[in-house]
Amino acid sequence: MKHQNYIIRPETPHDYYAVEALTREAFWNVYVPGCYEHYFVHVMRSHPDFVPELDYVLESGGKIVGSILYTRAKLVDETGVEKPVLSFGPLCIHPAHQRKGYGKALLTHTLKKATAMGYEAVVNFGDPGNYVTSGFVSCRKHRVCLPGNIYPCALLVKELRLGALDGRTWNFYPSGADAPCEDAAAVAAFDAQFPPKDKAWRPSQEIFYIQSHSVISVP
Repeated sequence: MKHQNYIIRPETPHDYYAVEALTREAFWNVYVPGCYEHYFVHVMRSHPDFVPELDYVLESGGKIVGSILYTRAKLVDETGVEKPVLSFGPLCIHPAHQRKGYGKALLTHTLKKATAMGYEAVVNFGDPGNYVTSGFVSCRKHRVCLPGNIYPCALLVKELRLGALDGRTWNFYPSGADAPCEDAAAVAAFDAQFPPKDKAWRPSQEIFYIQSHSVISVP
């Protein structure tokens, strides 16, 4: 996809290091001191839940400044019926190129691809302020929850086919592709391949903590 100011194209193996470096720049000190998202990108590509058909980068000025990747996940209703869904992330734009609509362009492009592939919904953890303009709503509105009837404030849902979730209660089971990121030593060893950066606290980390630990009460 070509636009006047950018190109959206599939990621290739030649792009891997550049995308990992981009992801590191985009997430460094945002949610925690340092970050692990670049390692997540690295290990995700070899996970069985990874969806290579939805792995895209955005180029501007001849450089990769944006990236999005997807994994398979599932919803399970009260009778045990399963519905395959998608989750995306990391979705990142280089800090110097943010607030230009690039992230929304990547998301819109790949959601169209996902719809054409037959997927009916996307369920994702994220900041609602970043995604409601792309049609994502609170998980509570589609009765999508974590096991135990838990409705996180940061759990967002978008139907790719209207009515796909049909009012049933669905338990969300995300991919385990990010499990290796819990190994702090592995993350640190991978991060050592990149230029040194200082870890620091930022207010965004407390905002993330509040959002990620808040739930919607259910009567």
